[in-house]
Amino acid sequence: MAGKRQFDERRTLELARDIFWAKGYGATSIQDIANASGVLRGSLYNAYQDKETLFLQVFEDYARDFLAEAARVLAHPGVDRALRDFFGFTITSMTTGEPHRGCLTTKTAIDSRAEGERIQAALRGLLDGLEGLVRDRLESEEDRLALPAAEAARVLVTMTRGIVVMERVYQDPERLRATADSLVDVVLAGQRRAVPNRRR
Repeated sequence: MAGKRQFDERRTLELARDIFWAKGYGATSIQDIANASGVLRGSLYNAYQDKETLFLQVFEDYARDFLAEAARVLAHPGVDRALRDFFGFTITSMTTGEPHRGCLTTKTAIDSRAEGERIQAALRGLLDGLEGLVRDRLESEEDRLALPAAEAARVLVTMTRGIVVMERVYQDPERLRATADSLVDVVLAGQRRAVPNRRR
């Protein structure tokens, strides 16, 4: 039947995700995925045209699941707990596996062989979605924030990218959690102080 996959697509995409995550986009070949999945390289090309298109399919599934889990932990009624659980989720995600697998988004963002516009748009889509989830969660807590909700969300999401680098250097999840807790404390430091008018 025309267009019907002759292989287990879900399993193949999951294996491809794990390979892209472990090796990085640039270092992964279609042959690597064929070897891991048992699907002929020609069948993968027929199904996905090229490596970039296959990666984008993998990343779409990854981003959907990542954002769904982020939304779940951010839904906790206590904002302190919600933000700490949010960082706990991201830290657990990047420190899973031996060696730790890191962050698929950040690993792809710094890969010089992953600079195609479609890939960059996919990365921006995930980060914008993540920032939106955090912003929406904080908007009802404006009186507790040290800066506006949109700015706080951007700072918090930027920190999730920064701790990826620190994890690679120190390999210490507890250090990451302590750093994240400190940032949450700063963001929830209380009502913003008004900026005094400058005298001319």
